[in-house]
Amino acid sequence: MLPIDLKPEQFKDYPPEARKLVTEYVGALQRLPLTFVASLLREVIDYDFKFPPERTAIEKELANLNSLSAEQVKEWFQGFAQISQSAKLENVDWVNSPAQFVEQLSAHLWSTHQLDAFRKAAMDYASRLQAAVPPEPPAAPRLGIAVIGQGASAHDEPLFRKLRAHGGYFSQVNPEHGLETLLNAVTARAKAHPAPYAHWYIDGGEEASHDPALTCVSYKALEPARAILLRKMHGEIQKPGMGPETLRTLLAQMRPADLGMDKAGDVVLDRFQLKLLTEGSGTQIFSTTFAQWAARETLRRAQPLTLLVRFAPRQRQQPMNELLSGVRPNADLDPAGSLVDADMGSYYTYLNQQRLTGAEKSSFLVWFEGHKEALAIGPALPRGTASSSPTDLKQLLTWAS
Repeated sequence: MLPIDLKPEQFKDYPPEARKLVTEYVGALQRLPLTFVASLLREVIDYDFKFPPERTAIEKELANLNSLSAEQVKEWFQGFAQISQSAKLENVDWVNSPAQFVEQLSAHLWSTHQLDAFRKAAMDYASRLQAAVPPEPPAAPRLGIAVIGQGASAHDEPLFRKLRAHGGYFSQVNPEHGLETLLNAVTARAKAHPAPYAHWYIDGGEEASHDPALTCVSYKALEPARAILLRKMHGEIQKPGMGPETLRTLLAQMRPADLGMDKAGDVVLDRFQLKLLTEGSGTQIFSTTFAQWAARETLRRAQPLTLLVRFAPRQRQQPMNELLSGVRPNADLDPAGSLVDADMGSYYTYLNQQRLTGAEKSSFLVWFEGHKEALAIGPALPRGTASSSPTDLKQLLTWAS
């Protein structure tokens, strides 16, 4: 089947909000190449489980596609239309299983040496879409906070080396009640600018007491789900003929209920946490990896106004079979190595925040938990500076903003 054959009733198995949305634009989809439509449906089918900025982006993209003239459709999608596809691909149920179709399409593009052509077509389309539907500015300047080094007593190399060029380094910060101060600041922003999933607290260990106005994800809270997932992964990789592609497909088909994650009543957050564990590499095992990946995906998908990510000590490296077994009664933690991981993770978090709209007005703060070192970045702070004057985190947040 090709897009020209699409009928509204073919979307009857989509989640309710996705079904309602896509059936309004069947006419627009009928005009587009299959290689593009399947990729778009992969996003549309999960519409009910997406964050507000993602939903808005899908709505605007569909509306824009619907507004294109026949000549514009030809111009925008000529690259996709020139991609040759096999009859086998056309016979895949790409309406109800668009993710599986895209996987098979990727293999087809690779084997037929069309990957570069497809990538160019996708980039050209993305450029046109961004020009036609530019992203909206945030409701308030964004604030990112990274808390690193929990449990570490010292460090051999200077901290924040990659961030120092972007802001001010402070070596005499009062650490008393530091985490509480930061959580209070994040909570104040959540109450000043209330919006669903706009203010986040991510903890790589056990979450601290916090206001329910914050969307919270923590490594400790997901321990039962991680244990179930590791047992499933360990069992699957023991089967003859099990390869990484098969395992990846299995993980992609999981639902929150499969890991006991459907009890909270927030289907959007449940699905997000599931993807953190099934799509991230090492998020099931290493707390620092979990914290960094969770921060990355939160910024990419939810595009929050406020994000506080707190890194916790990870376990030391062990043989992979032991890690996947999920049996670690006396896990040996590595605070010093985790500080190194978190220091780099804070840099990546800053970079990901800077990719969002309004980056020129955004602020970022990273603090060595329990110690006197911190670095602040903001529009009002000079770059590449250092200060040994006594200060505190509340003052740094004021300066950064």
